[in-house]
Amino acid sequence: MKAILKRGNFPQKKIKINISGSKSESNRLLILQAQFPNISIKNLSKSDDTVVLQKGLKTKNGIVNVHHAGTAMRFLTAYFAAKEGAEITLTGSQRMQERPIGILVDALKSLGADIEYLKNEGFPPLKIIGKKLQKSEVKIKADVSSQYISALMLMAPLLPNGLKIFLEGKTTSVPYIEMTLSLLKNVGIKGNFNKNEITIPSAKKIDDSTLIVESDWSSASYFYSLVALSNLSANEDENCKITLSSFLEDSLQGDVALAQIYDSLGVQTVFNTLAKTITLSKKNTELPDSVLLDLLNTPDLAQTIAVTCFGLGIGCKLTGLHTLKIKETDRLLALKNELEKLGAKIQVDNKSLNLEKTSKIHFNKTIETCQDHRMALAFAPLALKTNLTINNAEVVSKSYPNFWKDIQRTGIGLMLMNLES
Repeated sequence: MKAILKRGNFPQKKIKINISGSKSESNRLLILQAQFPNISIKNLSKSDDTVVLQKGLKTKNGIVNVHHAGTAMRFLTAYFAAKEGAEITLTGSQRMQERPIGILVDALKSLGADIEYLKNEGFPPLKIIGKKLQKSEVKIKADVSSQYISALMLMAPLLPNGLKIFLEGKTTSVPYIEMTLSLLKNVGIKGNFNKNEITIPSAKKIDDSTLIVESDWSSASYFYSLVALSNLSANEDENCKITLSSFLEDSLQGDVALAQIYDSLGVQTVFNTLAKTITLSKKNTELPDSVLLDLLNTPDLAQTIAVTCFGLGIGCKLTGLHTLKIKETDRLLALKNELEKLGAKIQVDNKSLNLEKTSKIHFNKTIETCQDHRMALAFAPLALKTNLTINNAEVVSKSYPNFWKDIQRTGIGLMLMNLES
């Protein structure tokens, strides 16, 4: 499917959009619910990744295909390894089979897990025989992916003596580890995270609980970008306002940093605590020539921020991006390739991106998503500056299935072309 976007501004002045539950929170809670069925979850994410995880958790024996869902691959690897009686072949798309999982598998094997690589050492697909893991201490590299650590934390209650995790190296995406810890606490499992040690106790049962998943801050980022790129003035009568629900100022999600980051890019955030909404509007501010941001804790925002800065004609240097090399695509290289089509001057290395200030945007270019949902999502707001065609636009369903419908609600000119015969 192609998304064809025509240059223009918001015809709608006041827009209200309900964004579904956080994929990160939903997937963590689903792993916990599989261990403790008396947990009820409301406002689950509608993303492909969450749907795939739900389906996988219903399987005890056989093949589980997670397709492109990296979170599901990592969480299910640990879950099935500690699930007695499970016999699972865990596989995914071709790209998933190129994404490393050896660090997590090595950690699980050190605990006694029975896991076999079916093709290439260190990569899916995996053959997993679930068993009771008796050991209670493990070491793991912490500078590659926080999902490996969260996977261990979430399966820890299954272990007879709980689990103590020793982190080696500088920890990546700390807010996601803290999110996992908070969700465990919310269901009655009190863990501890101190410096380079995480301790999670064993739990045979917990009290009944109902948890409401907050909406996804990563998905909100695309509306921050839209408001930043709009050419409406900050005059109250002319200003565009986008209200998004359901969001909390004291969010568990690290991407709540959006509010602070985009404040310097001309977007004001007003929190309504009672209604659990945020309202975004353009504000009077002089934009910097360039911004410098360390996104070690919020790497999923990198593509959106880079595209916003390019559209605003300002530069940016983004660091802490080493995890982007092993996502659905090499996101740093993909950003470089697609932004250069539009006239950007950009340099990337293995962990950073440097975009030079420019005032020229090329028209009528086609963006390749490289099967990465965040490429489509991040580039769409540039429709406020230039005509765009986005190939494989359906990839947004991985995290935000209603994205194109919500974009149309803003009044932006959009045509979706189904290329299937």
